[in-house]
Amino acid sequence: MSESILIIMTALILNLSPTIELTDEQFLQLCQNNRDLRLERTSNGELIIMPPTGWGSGNRNGRLTQRLFNWSEVDGTGLAFDSSTGFKLPNGADRSPDASWVRMERIEAIKPNPASFMPLAPDFAVELRSATDTLEALRSKMQEYISCGVRLAWLIDPQNQRVEIYRLGSDVEVLQSPTSLTGEDVLPGFVLDLQGILN
Repeated sequence: MSESILIIMTALILNLSPTIELTDEQFLQLCQNNRDLRLERTSNGELIIMPPTGWGSGNRNGRLTQRLFNWSEVDGTGLAFDSSTGFKLPNGADRSPDASWVRMERIEAIKPNPASFMPLAPDFAVELRSATDTLEALRSKMQEYISCGVRLAWLIDPQNQRVEIYRLGSDVEVLQSPTSLTGEDVLPGFVLDLQGILN
């Protein structure tokens, strides 16, 4: 008879300042040298090392990303990104939402180097809560996204069957057990079927 072992890993936060002050180029190189790790950096320079997710979260995130990419390819007005994409936010933080989207005109206006982090906040961002994520940390990240100019952001919480919707200039809206979400005026025509993502 085999036994299942549940190992809960949480994010590790390293306060490097003032001992080490990583430049943007050094942080990018650190990420490229450690591709098996998912790294983020706060606006205060703290390095966040996030553990891999369990297979359930990985499958949910794959479905989420697939549905966003399918819509984006047909829509053609912007580019969708997966969780491996880094964004250099206006507050100095380096973040990697689980899924995101940016209008093509914003990308074309700055012509970013494809090998570097995107030097702007996405128009749309999603965080999908895994078993190791705390709501407090995710809510703080969502508020950071909005304060940096993200126009629409979703916090999808399968554990509580809930979605929190963050909008630029609005209060947070909480939906209990929704079956779908719409991209509103940020992603016109996008409807995310939550089957297999929220439940």
